[in-house]
Amino acid sequence: MTTLPSSNVLPHLDARLSAAAAFVRPGSVTADIGCDHGKLSAWLAGSGRCPLVFACDLRPDPLAKARRACAYLGDKVCFRLGAGLSVVDPGEVQDIVIAGMGAQTIIEILEAAPWVFDPAYNLVLVPATKHSLVRRWLARRGFELRAETLAHAAGRWYAVMNARYTGRAREPDGLFCLCGKVQGQPGAGDYRAQQCGKLKKYRRGLPDGDEAAAVDALIAQLEAGQWP
Repeated sequence: MTTLPSSNVLPHLDARLSAAAAFVRPGSVTADIGCDHGKLSAWLAGSGRCPLVFACDLRPDPLAKARRACAYLGDKVCFRLGAGLSVVDPGEVQDIVIAGMGAQTIIEILEAAPWVFDPAYNLVLVPATKHSLVRRWLARRGFELRAETLAHAAGRWYAVMNARYTGRAREPDGLFCLCGKVQGQPGAGDYRAQQCGKLKKYRRGLPDGDEAAAVDALIAQLEAGQWP
């Protein structure tokens, strides 16, 4: 039996990974997809939150770092080299964390694993870019965005998303896609301003027309302080 380390040797998690860890269900077997340095995997297993963690990465070098970070945890962390969720079998885990990737990559990983379209799985998603694309995809594909936590790291605001499949697909409006469920959280106003700035940059590349008019209307809503 592996002896758990005391809390003072657990790795330090930044605001993004701390928020992601909080959405992982206690007692769940968890896949950390794109585990990179392995800090989240080590924390989840070392804190006792998860009895088993699968640390997975596409590249051998990050996975080697994760092995070193989790070495003291013995068989509480398993390591898988490969793309996305292809390294995990359906039913092998209950919670899935995908952090630090762009929105399109996260979407492609989920689309390539149709078994996650099941309410048994708890998804924790931390897109590095284009948060609105993930929110739109979740809604259109029948996932409920259950909760979000804003996290400030490296000078930027990130949205840490917790989602689960319901099968009830819907077409989300623009405000929801841009701002999600962060209203009332510390930094929410700054996050909305960040999203508005990105939308304005996108608008500058559009020719005048219906799409440009819709974007202008959405910018006006954001500048007026509206929320979904």
